Amino acid sequence: MSVKFKSKAAADLLMVSAHAEALLKTLGKTAAQPGILEPQDMPRALATLQGLPEEPPTPSADVDGDAADDDAPEDRVSPRTRAWPLVQMIQRSLDANEPVVWGV
Repeated sequence: MSVKFKSKAAADLLMVSAHAEALLKTLGKTAAQPGILEPQDMPRALATLQGLPEEPPTPSADVDGDAADDDAPEDRVSPRTRAWPLVQMIQRSLDANEPVVWGV
């Protein structure tokens, strides 16, 4: 499944549900239900997302202690890189004083 972020100030942004949920969780929000990010909350949201780690997450070990085969290092994306399209949308929305919504 996917989550669609919308704003009058930017093109729609479609994101895989798991990635959207992880980013929204850092903002204290959820993708499980419709939501809104108001312009007055955007500076804090931008600071939070821009403060995410630049390094990709380390592979998690399974019960045998081996790294999962499907988590090849070249396939991992850093949280900050993953958030970049949403950061751009929020910045454009803040500049235009428009909210960002999802799940509607």
